[in-house]
Amino acid sequence: MRILIVNVNTTESMTEAIGAQARRAAAPGTEIVALTPRFGAESVEGNFESYLCAVGVMDAVMRYDQPFDAVIQAGYGEHGREGLQELLEVPVVDITEAAASTAMFLGHKYSVVTTLDRAVPLIEDRLKLAGLDARCASVRASGMAVLELESQPERAVDAIVQQAAKAVEEDHAEVICLGCGGMAELEDKVRSRTGVPVVDGVAAAVTIAESLVRLGLKTSKVRTYAPPRAKRITGFPLPDSLGR
Repeated sequence: MRILIVNVNTTESMTEAIGAQARRAAAPGTEIVALTPRFGAESVEGNFESYLCAVGVMDAVMRYDQPFDAVIQAGYGEHGREGLQELLEVPVVDITEAAASTAMFLGHKYSVVTTLDRAVPLIEDRLKLAGLDARCASVRASGMAVLELESQPERAVDAIVQQAAKAVEEDHAEVICLGCGGMAELEDKVRSRTGVPVVDGVAAAVTIAESLVRLGLKTSKVRTYAPPRAKRITGFPLPDSLGR
């Protein structure tokens, strides 16, 4: 089984970290291929960058020229998953939905701890669109920019752990979701401080994608995610052939 996991930003070191986390979660025999978009922002922290990354992710996937069995979009609260589902028959899993749906097996309410406050509405909207918002206790911002997760790791950990603890104590969350692909490897620190289960979206997405492939399930093509209709698309950066 081969799973593509696509970073939504163009920072290679973050792609490497996401790929490493995915490989730790993968079952024996699962090959993880981590991709970085050819274009886009170095970090994604708003609507403009999120829409831009959606095109970059689709481009990266459609330019990959080897067989694969599933795709993971490794951006929390970002746009683009639906476009990938139109382009592909294989399962497409978004880490936002993977983390939240996993959390609901583990407790009554979950909270998401993310980066900057401006990302909170994007995550709230994605959870609502996915029908996962009813059991979301809160989406909290750590105040740390995406790139600061690498440049100031100790400060980032402290800020994330602090907000996770407040989510449990003040918002009555019973599970914490790490709301950024770059927060991989923080589960143990957050768990030890809060005493609740902690879900990393990358790891959750890998296990969900593996399960869908093993079940032989593919994306439905009868209506919502039917392939794009054939027409001239001027200047679009994707390859000429959009179908698979």
